[in-house]
Amino acid sequence: MPAPSAEPGTPRPRPVTVVLTKAGRTKIRYPAEPVRDDGTRITVRAPWAAPEARDFGFVRFEPGDVLTEHYWRDQWYAVKEVRAGDGGLKGWYCDITRPAVLVDGVLTVEDLDLDLWVSADGSSVLRLDEDEFAASGLAGRDPGAAGAATAALDELERLARTQGPSGLKDLLT
Repeated sequence: MPAPSAEPGTPRPRPVTVVLTKAGRTKIRYPAEPVRDDGTRITVRAPWAAPEARDFGFVRFEPGDVLTEHYWRDQWYAVKEVRAGDGGLKGWYCDITRPAVLVDGVLTVEDLDLDLWVSADGSSVLRLDEDEFAASGLAGRDPGAAGAATAALDELERLARTQGPSGLKDLLT
């Protein structure tokens, strides 16, 4: 999903800084190229932010990978399309988060521990980190947020299982 072409002489959009927080602390902070912002969904593109590879067992993220990240101001998730350096699609990593906030070029998202992985061919749909979510105590501290988080994970999983990768692709168009 390329960014719309700018007219000659039109300034390029300023880079965005993505700040992912967890339990009140900054988990990671990295620059990203803005792709689109329709007022509800913010899309940015960024290289894999860690200097080394990370093998999750079901996918390996490595330097050279490019993530096109979709964040919503009104949804409790972020969907990240993961491509290898050669452009091949690895799949989609879905973070369950509070709705995103963009202020002065800083896109802040609170990670709520739950995740979903969908492989490029749709053969693998994995719910992740449910133990971390339970251990976080969010259900006791903020039952509304915990309910929204589990409902978001259930919805993304339902889309992936019933419609395959096209369910996520439709969400992103």
